[in-house]
Amino acid sequence: MRWDIFCKVIDNFGDAGVCWRLAGQLAREHGQRVRLWVDRPDVLLPLLPAGADICRNAAADSPPGLPEIRHWREDVPAQAFAPPADVVLEAFACALPEACLAAMLARPRPPCWVNLEYLSAEAWVEACHALPSPHPRLPLAKHFFFPGFTAKTGGLLREKTLFARRAAFYAHAGQEKLLAALGVEMRPKTLLVSLFCYANAPLRALFAAWRQESAESAPLLCLLPPGQPLAATRKILGGDGPWQLGAARIVPIPFLPQDDYDTLLWACDLNFVRGEDSFIRAQWAAKPFVWQPYPQEDAAHLKKLAAFQERYTASLDPRARKILETFWQDWNQPENACDERLARHWQALRQILPGLERHGEAWAQHLGAQEDLATALVRFCQSRV
Repeated sequence: MRWDIFCKVIDNFGDAGVCWRLAGQLAREHGQRVRLWVDRPDVLLPLLPAGADICRNAAADSPPGLPEIRHWREDVPAQAFAPPADVVLEAFACALPEACLAAMLARPRPPCWVNLEYLSAEAWVEACHALPSPHPRLPLAKHFFFPGFTAKTGGLLREKTLFARRAAFYAHAGQEKLLAALGVEMRPKTLLVSLFCYANAPLRALFAAWRQESAESAPLLCLLPPGQPLAATRKILGGDGPWQLGAARIVPIPFLPQDDYDTLLWACDLNFVRGEDSFIRAQWAAKPFVWQPYPQEDAAHLKKLAAFQERYTASLDPRARKILETFWQDWNQPENACDERLARHWQALRQILPGLERHGEAWAQHLGAQEDLATALVRFCQSRV
């Protein structure tokens, strides 16, 4: 089938990252012909350096297994959507251009029109998944497709080779090779942490907690990617790093393409993640993680946080469940609302990390038994084309 996927960049690499993973998997694993329409195609350049020329030149032929990248402008003419797509997917409720709607109407039979929604663990998602919505003025209808954590949703993005690649990483000294490639040295028995967050995360409180660690604690090495995490750290600590906070060392690292970011998550003992894409990848890493949802008005993101916590921590023992939930809640509070609490709760979280790693592996295997998002979308759309 021919697919047109539309993406407007809201959360920097988040929205584009999800759409690029999906488009790539549809092309690579399912043999679909995919055009990815992005309003800011430049955002994709760091995600896949090998595709840089394609991103700059939408007319270029794509290498095998990669989607075409098209620049979504308001003045895109109708002929740009020829040949007409069998599937039109708007990611995260971005409104389709009128020229695309016209191309959809010109088909002998309407395409399968899908609105790919944001990921949520809230209970209402199951009832709304795959529901149709007629267009108010055109003879077209779109279906709401919800990623999720149960068999009654659309599942999660997961490549067929993901678990095998992760196993090979551990079998062939992947952590040592990654750190060497980054030019980072690590002492034995060090707690390795990756820190990916929004600018409003309570970093000052976290850094204060790291300064207060006892001499008996194992040293901590934090790998800090560029963008908002690095900018916020520079504002708090000054300079460009690396920074030494007691037994904790914070080291800036370069931007990593998606596959390399996966290996970073596999290598670390604890991952701070944000939004949707890194949140999902942290779960496939099967390591302890701390999630910061994308901040929303009326604190709607806290409802998403609570809904996921309820699912994710259900099988933990009561003490570990309370510690993890409390730290996640601290991490999603304003800076001045959690300073003292976060320092106390950090020590408790650190003590239960071995148990959380065992839990993470079981959780990843549980999710891995479900149908993945790309496969579910292909099956759904084939039944309607």
